[in-house]
Amino acid sequence: MLNYQRYKRVPVIDYPQRQWPNKEIEKAPIWCSVDLRDGNQALVEPMVVEEKVEMFNLLLKLGFKEIEVGFPAASQIEFDFLRQLVERKLIPDDVVIQVLVQCREHLIKRTFEALQGVKKAIVHIYNSTSTLQRDVVFNKNMEEIKEIAVQGAEWVKQYMQGFDGEVILEYSPESFTGTELEYALEVSTAVQEAWGATADKKIIINLPSTVEMTTPNVYADQIEWMNSHFKNRESVILSIHPHNDRGTGIAAAEQALLAGADRVEGTLFGNGERTGNVDLTVLAYNMFSQGINPELNIENVRELVDVFERCTKMEIGPRHPYAGKLVFTAFSGSHQDAINKGVQAMNERKNQYWEVPYLPIDPADIGRQYEPVVRINSQSGKGGVAFVMDTFYGFKLPKGMHKEFADVIQAISEKQGEVAPEQIMQEFKDNYTEKKEPIHFRKAQITEAEDDTAFSTAVKVRYTDHGVEKVFEGVGNGPIDAIQKGLEKELGIEIRVLDYNEHALTSGSAAQAASYIHLLDVKTGRTTYGVGISSNITRASIRGIFSAVNRLFY
Repeated sequence: MLNYQRYKRVPVIDYPQRQWPNKEIEKAPIWCSVDLRDGNQALVEPMVVEEKVEMFNLLLKLGFKEIEVGFPAASQIEFDFLRQLVERKLIPDDVVIQVLVQCREHLIKRTFEALQGVKKAIVHIYNSTSTLQRDVVFNKNMEEIKEIAVQGAEWVKQYMQGFDGEVILEYSPESFTGTELEYALEVSTAVQEAWGATADKKIIINLPSTVEMTTPNVYADQIEWMNSHFKNRESVILSIHPHNDRGTGIAAAEQALLAGADRVEGTLFGNGERTGNVDLTVLAYNMFSQGINPELNIENVRELVDVFERCTKMEIGPRHPYAGKLVFTAFSGSHQDAINKGVQAMNERKNQYWEVPYLPIDPADIGRQYEPVVRINSQSGKGGVAFVMDTFYGFKLPKGMHKEFADVIQAISEKQGEVAPEQIMQEFKDNYTEKKEPIHFRKAQITEAEDDTAFSTAVKVRYTDHGVEKVFEGVGNGPIDAIQKGLEKELGIEIRVLDYNEHALTSGSAAQAASYIHLLDVKTGRTTYGVGISSNITRASIRGIFSAVNRLFY
């Protein structure tokens, strides 16, 4: 039996005055990428210097103005990378780099040695404040833990005296979600006062969901409570750093923004310890999908994926929001039909807004190709097959033909799985446009004759029957009717044209037309479609009739 009784529920906070559920996200937060620190330390194979440089340049290209580049006091590799950025002059003037360091004097001193030559930096100090870690990790009481944080701020002030650049202090009460709110506020306020934060000299108070412990609404309550209780709120940039242990990092971040957070730390595609950091790409694309400027240059998600996978040796899952290979793909027949109709309706109405069922955004807007939107397998339906034929090849199949051709593809997909558009088109040729045996139309002579009662059309058709050349004649009230009557007499059959559709396939002087003939075998009641293609619409119609006869009788 699943031993759920080993676990106790994390308590929620009593905060009935919450306001965040009634708010909406209206603008992008301050973005801070921690790919080069938090993300890098979680890799099976941490990035080498040149891979870090490539990732750093990608983050710059995306528009990040705050980038945590590492923990320079933790190892020589981290130290050297920061020095590479400085000495190679890779840090733009409008970008602030961030460095992480524990509240220990020798580490803070080493950090400032690494920062020499940097014009503006965020020095991010932290210590764990949670009830559990105070007890089992540090064996210190509340006052002792608070003193560690305050002393860290004092050391930063001390060592920045010999630093030529500008320093912004960031403090994180690590394991904030497991810390009593009153105590988290007490420690943060103590650091705020030790730093001397003002409206002109702001401090970043970062409240991390270091381990996601409960539902996102509880984190939002915690953020709003802190936001409403800060002393001198105008001197604080309220930052969040959500992780994804419960799989709700995105929801936690979005609700925390509603609760008053100004800034978000996270990584591309959610890379990070355990289940990862909050995914900044998803957060940004979510805002984009609601008509909010994400203030990041994320028009080409394929480039993001390419650089990320190359540098981190990690793979983006096929169902990853926005970036996965399958996220703009519809296998379900009903979904495919709805997408088809949605795109057609939007184009016909010239809608200024993107409104297509099952596609929250236009894949083309983020650098994805639209062609792979619909994929056909055994779960697909008539709408999907028709969509492929229209989108990929320009054939607008009559509605009555959708199921007939879909059944052909369904039989194939049940044997082999997914059917590619190229194979669908080949089957269309084999079953319709190239269905030219055993009777194969070759040539027709059409004559219009006027009599006393009506206009009559006479046709003389040259064709082959099992390779033998033959000729038949027919008279009717138009070419199709004349061909029908001539075929009935020639082949000893009784047929009726139930429906006829045509449309142009291409534009220009070499335009071709497609003709669809729905034909009934009167004796058996069987029906089928035939399809003909030609630059001459009459010839396309004749080929369509021959195609249908071959399908019905041979």
